[in-house]
Amino acid sequence: MGKDVHIYGNVRWSTEPWIITLGNHVHITDEVSFVTHDGATLLFRDQMPDLEYTAPIKIGNRVYIGTRATLLPGVTIGDNCIVAAGAVVTKNVPSGSVVAGVPAKIINTTVNYYEKAKIRSLHLGHLHYGEKDKALKKYFGYLK
Repeated sequence: MGKDVHIYGNVRWSTEPWIITLGNHVHITDEVSFVTHDGATLLFRDQMPDLEYTAPIKIGNRVYIGTRATLLPGVTIGDNCIVAAGAVVTKNVPSGSVVAGVPAKIINTTVNYYEKAKIRSLHLGHLHYGEKDKALKKYFGYLK
């Protein structure tokens, strides 16, 4: 596990968490699943008793993984990537990519994402939880 790793909520680390590598500045949100093995091989163990597929998952630096994303065995997520909420990552994700969907596909670059985010920003990201909550309520008209 790298430096400055943030885990928000419940994360499923699979049965082989020791083959999951996390880089620096990684954010993993609620209900993300790391699946390091293919359990469906159990269906064929009567034909091939030693059938097994287990593979490491590697996460680069500066990666955000959204709520309920699932990462399957053997995937590598490059540096500066965003995995959208609910995405199912079945293949490697190149550095600088934003992926979404089932299966996950590249939908943007992180450079383009950042440019759009700057335009939409409410400029409240620097506030701590309680302060930000109050500022959001004021912004959206929930405080009189």
